Amino acid sequence: MDSTDTTGRIVTRRTVLGSVGTVCLGAVAGCLDGEEASVPDAIEIDDDQDCDNCTMRIGSHPGPAGQTHYEEPTEVFDEDLDEDRPAQFCSSLCTYAFTFDNEGEAEPTVTYLTDYSAVDYEIEDGDDAPVPTRHLEADAFGNATELTLVGDSEVEGAMGGSLIPFSDADEADDFQAEYGGELYDHDEVTQDLIMSLM
Repeated sequence: MDSTDTTGRIVTRRTVLGSVGTVCLGAVAGCLDGEEASVPDAIEIDDDQDCDNCTMRIGSHPGPAGQTHYEEPTEVFDEDLDEDRPAQFCSSLCTYAFTFDNEGEAEPTVTYLTDYSAVDYEIEDGDDAPVPTRHLEADAFGNATELTLVGDSEVEGAMGGSLIPFSDADEADDFQAEYGGELYDHDEVTQDLIMSLM
């Protein structure tokens, strides 16, 4: 087989495969027509809702709350619970603990945590340490992948240690400067980190 065209250029297999890949990518992009997969919005969490991880009453405790949405919620809830709702949590730690514990069952569509850049919060005196105020309104939640988390600070949440989320990285820096701790992105949070804070 002669792989030389009439201009004297050699057409390699890599060139052909690269061209085919580009055409396929363009076709897929055309099919999507610029639309992204639909991600459910955050919901307001009722004060009397029990945490799906530890069963504590969510509205009775301070600090960040969370919610994780699944395409098929029944894959992660007990068999007796037939509800089409996101898993809801009393703390950022319970949010991550539940998600890690169920990652073999289902992949979350989206996880939301209280975004302390989006709310007027206060730091109050807790029983053992300062705690941030609780915010359960739908617009108080931010996508966890877009948040900077302050972990292992002087400020605690419902489960003691906490990850305090901010969509504004500068606000996370300011919080860390005042209360200590370490900064994390969502994808840096591990099961070991969560267990060390509980």
